Amino acid sequence: MPESANRDSPSRRQRRRRTHQRVDSNGELLPRSRPAHRYERDSASPSPTKDRARRSHRERQSSRAPESDNSQSTASAGLSVGQLAQLDKLNRKLGWDEDAQPQARVRHEEPRAGHDAVADREHEEREGEGERERERKRQEHRERKRRRRDEERAAALEADRSRSPSAAREPASPRRTKRERERERVVSGQRLERGSQAYYSEKEAYRDDVRRRDGGSSDPDHDEDQRKRKRRRNIFIGVGIVLLILVIAIPVGIVVSKKSLSSTSTSGGAAAATATTTAPSNSNLNGMSESSIPAAYQGTSFDPFTWYDTTDFNVTFTSELVGGLPVMGLNSTWNDDTLANSNVKALNKTWAYGTDLVRGVNLGGWLSIEPFITPSFFSGYTTHDNVIDEYTLSETLGATNALSTIEPHYSSFVTEQTFADIQAAGFDHVRIPFSYWAVITYDDDPYVPNASWRYLLRGIEWARKHGLRINLDLHGAPGSQNGWNHSGRQGVISWLNGTDGTLNGERTIAIHKQLSTFFAQPRYKNIVTMYGVVNEPRMVVLDTDTVLTWTKNAITAIRANNYTGIVIFGDGFLGLDNWQGKLEGIDNLLLDVHQYVIFNTDQITLNHHDKINFACGGWTQQALRSEDTTTGFGPTLCGEWSQADTDCAEYLNNVGVGSRWEGTLNMASTPGGSSDGSVLSPTCPTDNSPQCSCTDANASPSSYSQEYKDWLLMFAEAQMHSFEQGWGWFYWTWQTESGTQWSYKAGVAAGIMPQLAYKRDFDCSQTIPNYTTLGLPEYY
Repeated sequence: MPESANRDSPSRRQRRRRTHQRVDSNGELLPRSRPAHRYERDSASPSPTKDRARRSHRERQSSRAPESDNSQSTASAGLSVGQLAQLDKLNRKLGWDEDAQPQARVRHEEPRAGHDAVADREHEEREGEGERERERKRQEHRERKRRRRDEERAAALEADRSRSPSAAREPASPRRTKRERERERVVSGQRLERGSQAYYSEKEAYRDDVRRRDGGSSDPDHDEDQRKRKRRRNIFIGVGIVLLILVIAIPVGIVVSKKSLSSTSTSGGAAAATATTTAPSNSNLNGMSESSIPAAYQGTSFDPFTWYDTTDFNVTFTSELVGGLPVMGLNSTWNDDTLANSNVKALNKTWAYGTDLVRGVNLGGWLSIEPFITPSFFSGYTTHDNVIDEYTLSETLGATNALSTIEPHYSSFVTEQTFADIQAAGFDHVRIPFSYWAVITYDDDPYVPNASWRYLLRGIEWARKHGLRINLDLHGAPGSQNGWNHSGRQGVISWLNGTDGTLNGERTIAIHKQLSTFFAQPRYKNIVTMYGVVNEPRMVVLDTDTVLTWTKNAITAIRANNYTGIVIFGDGFLGLDNWQGKLEGIDNLLLDVHQYVIFNTDQITLNHHDKINFACGGWTQQALRSEDTTTGFGPTLCGEWSQADTDCAEYLNNVGVGSRWEGTLNMASTPGGSSDGSVLSPTCPTDNSPQCSCTDANASPSSYSQEYKDWLLMFAEAQMHSFEQGWGWFYWTWQTESGTQWSYKAGVAAGIMPQLAYKRDFDCSQTIPNYTTLGLPEYY
């Protein structure tokens, strides 16, 4: 359609003026009185048309009606586009059609209410007839309006300002209330709705729903509705922003909090360091350039510039592998002249296992994270997060954050001072639990790969420096050999069990081929003297014959690589007496048993006297029977034990799970758990009268009574005596963040462990006191 077809003809504009005069003559919208300034033209209104010849200011003034309080003159100044649109709407309501000759409206004599009803009906009829025509016009002009609107607005505004210079000096009017807008309703002059001005073009049909530039419309009720919608929208946006901030801030806060918690290191039951407050200085990298690392190895685990901690590592680059495992970080020389204490042999002297007793300690929770040892890794999460083991912790953190969170723990939880303290406490062996991801990861494993390997090697060198021999313990096997959190992944056992059971068994043997090749090197012959095939396979669930066959194959693979030390296998919780006649004819093979009184409801209910008596009687007899090949397997050692007399330590039984002691052990809802393992009635020597309580059991040792301290020390020494009826023992564990009765380090500081592991006051030949008569409560 030609552009000129959309412009008003002179006759149409004349009719519109006559329409304006007729509406004014009706006077239905006129107020009784108005202040003079209300009739002044709104300078912000755009020019009604660009085609109209401009008049001078004097001419416009002469054409205006005199300004008086009661003026109702029908003379009119030029109307703005918005005002003409409002006027068209009102004209149609009164019976005028811009496409037809105006029909003068006859004033009826009936009451106003009747008149309004008739007018409303007429209006509705006209609206129905005109709707289709208006829609057509809207469609025709939509594209033209979009192209021209900005240009016309700018031109109209500039023209209006040029005619009214004073408008630029007038401050913008504040938003008016609905009541104020109604008071400003006038007919004479250019302003019809001062508080509700919309932009309309004479080139398009009138629309009730045209939106104003400020977001409103020409209808005050519509404006109010829009404001309400805006308020609701702003509320929703505000809530959304707050939720987004929380979603971002909470995980960040958790990670920061965990790092903060892990940055403090204290003795006893206080939090041990899982990350240092400041990163190691790594001064041995001074003077080196990363460009000295071959480009193919830069950014890999061979690149010391990517290591969090380079302390006591040899940072000279080498790509050498032994058994497919890197030697990067090791020095080329070593010294085996050291000895742990004057009662044992130096490293370069042969340890006569079976004759020379082993007194050792575990470094649990270091290279294989265990929730009850380092609860700070897990306490920042909720049950909904389901962070319950190293697998879910690493998965939740993601690869980058897992490395930046866990490697500082590797660096600081165990230092050279740790080995110095272990030596000073009278130990001669250290058992180091580690997991398969130190060597390799599979499929979608979220574990931090390989980083713990170099910390294991550094730990061995520190042990060498202090004359301590090493028992290597593969604590976590692919697929999990027991479904417990300390295997890495709590839940289903997928090692020698289920769809991938065979595959994971083969993977574990492949790992042993690598490890045995590496530790068969001459540098490890005198120090890595004990080698465990897998920690605590759950043989009460797994098929016994399958595990035995796998164990034989693993031992064969290890020996094939010339490892000559002691190979250790676990009793699998079958009971020592059930190993008689199994795995016979294999040299240097040792049976490992783990003894605790707190995971058995029959033993945890024993009173203080009977617990010591059980250690001296029951465990001593078990050790003696197991050592005799006619009644047991033969060589036997206790690889884990504790002085704890309750299972109250946080997360000991799993993250978010309670205790047998207080009757809150609900295993049914835990991964891999069932109602069979739940204990929902308090289980302590008093039968909950007085009430069994973990409060005092978990208290600081500074609050222990002297009677309780004496009992704890005697209970520990009784177990040492019992296990020395076999090859010896390893205490579980050296340090924890909060569980005092599980930390040998804390026990020494509290006076509840012997200051020297080889020097003790009690043995099982002595009389056991009746601690009840000494006033020691039995409910904690």
